[in-house]
Amino acid sequence: MRWAPSWTASPTPSSRAEGVDALDLATLLRLPIDTAAFLILFCRVGAVIMLLPAFSEDAVPPQIRLIMALGFTFGMYGMLEPRVTPALHSGISLPLLVIGEVMVGLAIGMVVRILFSAAAIAGAIAAQQVGLSSALVVDPSMGGQAPLLSRLIGLAAVVVCMGAGVHHLWIASIFGSYATFPVGGMPNAADFAHLAVSVTGQALALGVSLAAPLILYGMLFNLGLGLAARVAPSIQVFFIAQPLNLLLGMSVLAMSIGAMLTAFAAAMTTFMQSGWKL
Repeated sequence: MRWAPSWTASPTPSSRAEGVDALDLATLLRLPIDTAAFLILFCRVGAVIMLLPAFSEDAVPPQIRLIMALGFTFGMYGMLEPRVTPALHSGISLPLLVIGEVMVGLAIGMVVRILFSAAAIAGAIAAQQVGLSSALVVDPSMGGQAPLLSRLIGLAAVVVCMGAGVHHLWIASIFGSYATFPVGGMPNAADFAHLAVSVTGQALALGVSLAAPLILYGMLFNLGLGLAARVAPSIQVFFIAQPLNLLLGMSVLAMSIGAMLTAFAAAMTTFMQSGWKL
């Protein structure tokens, strides 16, 4: 008994070409939607990146910041694309979506930036107590000149936050913002204004609390200087006050700066994890 060979016909070149053409057509039809979704995602992510500490420093060239924003957008696109695409079919024009996303991104980045200014506030207070308030350097992040210790503590706070992984929470806040502020919906301006005022007060309170050791030192030093002037009027205390204040003040700062930066990183972590509250 003979068995006839069984075989199936392979697809012809014409059928393969039709399948490839259908795939290319589907890709081309999908391309405008993907491009618009990427643009909308880039508007919010790029606006946040341009204001976050460390990423927005003037020492970082604008081209590098743009590349970082594009890289973050590429990395987040696969996870956030389902949240962005429905807004394209909602009937809202693309320019309005772009403007809304840029405004939300700027607001989120500004909130983080305001709280981060607590490190600069603590440095300015420390410089005032030590006697280095007149030693000014250019601080691009503050938009002008700032005391030397303010700039030093600000840079040290950036290094500590990056080393402690706080920047991961900054990036995670971008993901969380799409649940709080969906694409296509304009957030309440009054709520953002109230949040900005609240965060400004928290930053000021945090800066003063971080500089508490230097404030206490300044009070005790000036009290001792006044008592010395009253007890021994013939001694020119003001001639020895400045170098002594600088020596003792820098010693106190050297002993407390580690605790200051650790407390600042912990406060920033609590702020990001508790929904922008300290």
